[in-house]
Amino acid sequence: MQFYNEYMDSYEKNYLNKRPQNLCLMCGKCCRVVTTGTPHSELVELAARGDVYAKEFLEIFEPYPSIEDARKASNDTVENILLHLKNDSKATDNLTFYYCKYLQEDNMCSRYEDRMTLCKHFPSSPWAIVPPGCGFSGWLFLKREEDKERVRKAKEELLDLQVLRTKLTNKETLEKLELVEKKLNKTIELYKKYGSQDW
Repeated sequence: MQFYNEYMDSYEKNYLNKRPQNLCLMCGKCCRVVTTGTPHSELVELAARGDVYAKEFLEIFEPYPSIEDARKASNDTVENILLHLKNDSKATDNLTFYYCKYLQEDNMCSRYEDRMTLCKHFPSSPWAIVPPGCGFSGWLFLKREEDKERVRKAKEELLDLQVLRTKLTNKETLEKLELVEKKLNKTIELYKKYGSQDW
């Protein structure tokens, strides 16, 4: 858990705090068609148990009755999401599309000044799936490449440590080496769902 907390602190400094605020084109597509990796029924259960993310998400977003209804709202956004998730059957098996109940006809938010953290932080990750033509697309690409470079560096360091391990005999040094290897492996594991094993 400490590693995760350290990662999140670093993540906020390196991503959220440096994210440009002026890239939004105000097309409203990211509010008009949204999905999450958590099935709707599970979100409802989590919210009932007090999960802050689930409660916030369900306070903002209403599920579309069907994928066809979501397509009517923004077909290109739905298709883009499906394209990005095509190799993740776990994500697509129970996929629900949602719309923001606060989005107005002019693509403005009726509660912008009082919007939730979830909205303030979107896109909250370089790996967020944004609508085609989103103003954040180029910047997100650059941030994903930085993540990939971080993973590649971790893999290179693991290889160096494996070579070093063959030359060491001191038990205390080997134990320290093992801790470093675990940390590097956690870095790689964090990005596994994005394909880090192939970077």
